[in-house]
Amino acid sequence: MKPADHPEYFRVPAPEGRSRESTIVLDRDGNFWHDGTRVDHSQIELAFHQWISRHPDDGRYVLTNGYDWTYFTVDDVPYFVRDTRVGDMGIELLLSDGTSEPWNLEDTTVDGNGRLQVLVKDTADGGPYTAKFSRLAQQALEPLLHDEEGQVVIRTRFGAFSLPAP
Repeated sequence: MKPADHPEYFRVPAPEGRSRESTIVLDRDGNFWHDGTRVDHSQIELAFHQWISRHPDDGRYVLTNGYDWTYFTVDDVPYFVRDTRVGDMGIELLLSDGTSEPWNLEDTTVDGNGRLQVLVKDTADGGPYTAKFSRLAQQALEPLLHDEEGQVVIRTRFGAFSLPAP
């Protein structure tokens, strides 16, 4: 049994002399920073992406590995779509935490900078979460994206879907 399985896990104070606040930041491009220095170890960065959750009481973002947790800062969105894969059943999103899930076009919007955003992780603790398409993931979709009378339309073999304007 992990400490996170205990109902009071998020209410236990930090160890003496420590704080639940951290200087870890997830920037607008999906990169983690600690004390102003980019976290450039790929496995640590992946672990941080996998540990993203929300505090059940205040809704703030936390990193939790099931044994300990800390608050961290999210500059924009907590998850990123790194790539997409078209299969027989639809389009699959490959997320920054290494997971994948079907793309629900109805949960997709365009932000003020023209970047696609989608709700993901509906069943995860604290979910759903917003994920922003990385530039590469969005560029890969270019053949599917069409501007029709000022509206972004995604056209696939599964049909077409108009995205709400930013």
